Amino acid sequence: MDGSSKEEEDSAFTNISLADDKEHSSRILYPRPKSLLPKMMNADMDVDAENQVELEEKTRLINQVLELQHTLEDLSARVDAVKEENLKLKSENQVLGQYIENLMSASSVFQTTDTKSKRK
Repeated sequence: MDGSSKEEEDSAFTNISLADDKEHSSRILYPRPKSLLPKMMNADMDVDAENQVELEEKTRLINQVLELQHTLEDLSARVDAVKEENLKLKSENQVLGQYIENLMSASSVFQTTDTKSKRK
């Protein structure tokens, strides 16, 4: 190993000696949690924030879909009611039309007369 990689290793790990004699001691390298923890926490917080945003978006979309379903149900019910009302009104119009026609045929005011035959 060259000197620069040794320095990088020392900056990323904590050196713990297992013996009093530095020349014959074994070394165990442990990662320094201080340098990694903020990155991991930031990554976790970013993931949590993304998940929260996704969850909020899904919830908003679900609520919007439910609202649209209710609106569609209301409109469908209104269309059915208007169709029924339309049929009733058509029926009433036919009855009234027949009634008016009968009145007109029974009334002398609406009878067609031949004016030439009356004058002679």
